[in-house]
Amino acid sequence: MIDRMSLRALPPAERARVIYGEAQSAMSRRLWQAALGNGGDDAATPSSGILGGGSADRSTLDTLLALLKTEEAGDAAPIPVATPPATATAEPVEEAAAGQVAGLGPNARYAPLIDAAATRTGIPAAALAAIVDAEAGKGADGSWQAFSRNPRSSAAGLGQFLGGTWQGMAETEGTSLNQMARARGWLGNNGAVLPGARTALLALRYDPATAINGIADYARRNLDGLRRAGVGGSVAGSDGANGTAKLAYLGHHLGLGDAVRFLRGGLGESRARVLLGAQIGAAGSERRIEAAGGASAAHRSWLLGYLDHKVRPERFAAAAG
Repeated sequence: MIDRMSLRALPPAERARVIYGEAQSAMSRRLWQAALGNGGDDAATPSSGILGGGSADRSTLDTLLALLKTEEAGDAAPIPVATPPATATAEPVEEAAAGQVAGLGPNARYAPLIDAAATRTGIPAAALAAIVDAEAGKGADGSWQAFSRNPRSSAAGLGQFLGGTWQGMAETEGTSLNQMARARGWLGNNGAVLPGARTALLALRYDPATAINGIADYARRNLDGLRRAGVGGSVAGSDGANGTAKLAYLGHHLGLGDAVRFLRGGLGESRARVLLGAQIGAAGSERRIEAAGGASAAHRSWLLGYLDHKVRPERFAAAAG
């Protein structure tokens, strides 16, 4: 359950992001559970994040909506949750100018953010755009949805960061999120996120600028880790932006430890079965496992196919000047 006092302590724009994102998540989770008939894969998937799961979602959503009507005196008027708030980012995102990335279509307004994050971290801008495109929820026109939330996990925002991963990035020295958290007094003397700051920290996943910088920092961290492990060139076509994007996406999708194991030959049967089921559901997973002769082979085939189909930096490469 979200803490009422913690929510009120947030600045209005961040409070709006939390309320909108979590209310949207609760609605999506309830629809997902209805589609599964309360007996599908989600029944065994623990919910995390600010909201609980299952039948508690209804009362939690009602509480969120009630908070909009009980703001403290002096606050702005209640913020509607039907549409994202106009103050979703700290500063307006300008339309794309000539830069390192192209081909963004309805997402052209994010080009300056991607270019800046690419310059700061050394990740090719086209590779970074490809990772965002593969992770972000999309509207009917292909526009990236900054307020998207996975109804089956705590993954949220353009980067679909899990709550624990996002907190870990805030506690990692040298990342943009760590610098932001330290400047806002959200870290204790030991460098860990303070319990009372976690709600505000997680809300930043819905901010496009913060999310894109987080994706770039996480990519840099994972690429460096893969190279230290001696598997930095273990994906077919691992040259240039294409290979960088695929390797970074493997780290983003699997986490560094599983990505190393995957590139060294594949995950164990038990772990591969869990991950494949989480991605495509129990029925589809079992069909693939039977056809491939094992969970590890089935997961490897699916993920490499997904990389080839979804992670395509060539779509975002700027023409040579």
